[in-house]
Amino acid sequence: MAVGQIGNFLAYTAVPTVLVTPLGALGVPFGSILASYLLKEKLNILGKLGCLLSCAGSVVLIIHSPKSESVTTQAELEEKLTNPVFVGYLCIVLLMLLLLIFWIAPAHGPTNIMVYISICSLLGSFTVPSTKGIGLAAQDIFHNNPSSQRALCLCLVLLAVLGCSIIVQFRYINKALECFDSSVFGAIYYVVFTTLVLLASAILFREWSNVGLVDFLGMACGFTTVSVGIVLIQVFKEFNFNLGEMNKSNMKTD
Repeated sequence: MAVGQIGNFLAYTAVPTVLVTPLGALGVPFGSILASYLLKEKLNILGKLGCLLSCAGSVVLIIHSPKSESVTTQAELEEKLTNPVFVGYLCIVLLMLLLLIFWIAPAHGPTNIMVYISICSLLGSFTVPSTKGIGLAAQDIFHNNPSSQRALCLCLVLLAVLGCSIIVQFRYINKALECFDSSVFGAIYYVVFTTLVLLASAILFREWSNVGLVDFLGMACGFTTVSVGIVLIQVFKEFNFNLGEMNKSNMKTD
């Protein structure tokens, strides 16, 4: 798992966020396939269809993703972080988090799954951009130039933001899993989290600026396909349905 997370971190430093975040869903179909063989867990026909859709949607995402990075240096990252549009977006996210954590979650969190999902997903606006920013800043830390000290300070700040957001996310993910079914939570969380992360990355890194209409529609279709696949795998995994039973029912009807 540690090696996988290191690979995920390296991917954020080398590839546009709009590609890495949706492709994180590939862990679900591959995990389901491995579990069916190694742990003998049942994977019904809808789960197999979900695996196929997730892989097909991922291929579409790769084909239509941005072909180049919009932010490649620490100086560009600092400029993006101080952009008034991004600062305004962060202020709105912080206000929403304060409202959700201190007022809405205590009263409605245990009965409304969207409360905990919204908190964890909004925190993704900090975790993923921070991860990408740490990778960019780390490239200049070990260089003997005046910008290395600034890069170190920026890296430490982003590490602190990343650590705090992950801790809060873990807390509310655990709370959600205590109150709601993990399959339903996982499917909805993936869609909402990915959507908000893509929004934050689009505002910060402007990765969509070089994407044409055809590629934009292709990525939207790919993300939708992956999301449908995840829902089929997660939500319907306990649904007892297979082609053999369907054939038997059709024979009885005839």
